[in-house]
Amino acid sequence: MPEKKTVGRELVEQAGIDVETLLDLLVRNASAELTTFYYYTILRVNLIGLEGEGLKQIAEDARIEDRNHFEALVPRIYELGGKLPDDMVEFHNISACPPAKLPANPRDINAMLEVLLKAEQCAVRGYTRVCDMTAGKDHRTYDLALAILHEEIEHEAWFSEFLGHGPSGHYSREGRPNSPYVGKFLNSGQG
Repeated sequence: MPEKKTVGRELVEQAGIDVETLLDLLVRNASAELTTFYYYTILRVNLIGLEGEGLKQIAEDARIEDRNHFEALVPRIYELGGKLPDDMVEFHNISACPPAKLPANPRDINAMLEVLLKAEQCAVRGYTRVCDMTAGKDHRTYDLALAILHEEIEHEAWFSEFLGHGPSGHYSREGRPNSPYVGKFLNSGQG
């Protein structure tokens, strides 16, 4: 028996959005979030020494928030009639962003920061694309993508500032809850 379309999906289609294209973007972004969480775990444990320890908390904040982004995206994917791939390797390989792998020399903090920065810049581009596609047409997906975009822009600013690109005006989450924008989309209601 075929699954019945939800009114939510029907309204998104009626608003002129190609839902299959949107779902593809959302699944690829969900993959990027989960794989980034994984790779940031490896990066974070390799942040050692005086320079590494100064970056560890910000990398941890970005890592936890990327996991939260994945958790917040999954319900919307299924609400729109999509699903995650059954195979983890396939899921990894469709990521919207390249893997944020440990640089050849993990003691090179600038190389580590470049990896972190590039991952965040890719995420900013991806969520901007989702926002552009859904603005004024799919309020729920737009609100979610915009919340994630806010946090990804902050992550980019943190790492850019560490590279000496100038002050960002953003502050780490130390002592404050993670995912201040995305928290409302999480089942637990907290980041």
